[in-house]
Amino acid sequence: MTIEHRDNPLRPRHVVIREMGLRDGLQSIAQVVPTAAKLQWIQAAYDAGQREIEVGSFVPARLLPQLADTAEVLAFAQTLPGLCASVLVPNLKGAERAMDCHAESMMLPLSASHAHSLANLRKTPDEVVQDIARIRDARDARGARTRIEVGISTAFGCTIQGRVEPEEVVRLVETVVAEGVDAVSLADTVGYADPAMVQALFAQVLPVARGKLDCGHFHDTRGLALANVFAALELGITRFDACIGGIGGCPHAPGASGNAATEDLAYMLASMGIESGQDIEALLALRKRVEEWLPGETLHGTLWRAGLPKTMEPA
Repeated sequence: MTIEHRDNPLRPRHVVIREMGLRDGLQSIAQVVPTAAKLQWIQAAYDAGQREIEVGSFVPARLLPQLADTAEVLAFAQTLPGLCASVLVPNLKGAERAMDCHAESMMLPLSASHAHSLANLRKTPDEVVQDIARIRDARDARGARTRIEVGISTAFGCTIQGRVEPEEVVRLVETVVAEGVDAVSLADTVGYADPAMVQALFAQVLPVARGKLDCGHFHDTRGLALANVFAALELGITRFDACIGGIGGCPHAPGASGNAATEDLAYMLASMGIESGQDIEALLALRKRVEEWLPGETLHGTLWRAGLPKTMEPA
């Protein structure tokens, strides 16, 4: 780049972008993408440099037919060297399926909003924590190596409950870390966060997370996803979730859009001199293919309109 950026010693030099489009994106879209297209999607994302992809969710097919082929999609992803393919699991049964499939990583959602937790999982947050402990026990009893990450959803507010107290987020993080989970992420599920909120909450949670908080999950519902990523970067966070074309949303957040668009996030990082291993032109090409696989759906993001600037050095 031709512009020199002031350095921040906490700002990471390398960031991992975890692609969420195949799970967080597709679960909110009624169309069912054929399995063959999903496999092409994963291959293209891998070829573009992505090394973490959430490929689906082990939930009943009657609830999410869009993700009914998760086992097959996961099996293909596991053939790609160096790719960490994760799955979301809402309960012990889903976790057992993930472990049966030798998933490398599973995401367990835990809502900081009592109302959202009841609407989404029909359980209180503390009941979900008990489930997480049972899943950890089952994982350890098997001797499985599946990584357990807990995503603290609605950490910055909730469309049902409204305000979510930061102290509740801190309490839940402390609790699941004490239960022996491997990683924790904070999610702005409904797009309420702003950069000041992000820095304040991450700063409160980091001291109690024992080094296990390294990921931010920001929806772009109000256009602040990348600004929120930057705020977390300034505190040293090194992993971020994103969806190609910014697809997705939350069923309990009317008007919500998906995560930060993967291609926009990759560009911002590259422009700042932060390595992510992404081929941005390849991501833009993948975005076009996703648009073809989802006819009639609205994709988001901005980089696709103007392309890379002339000041961007070639790869």
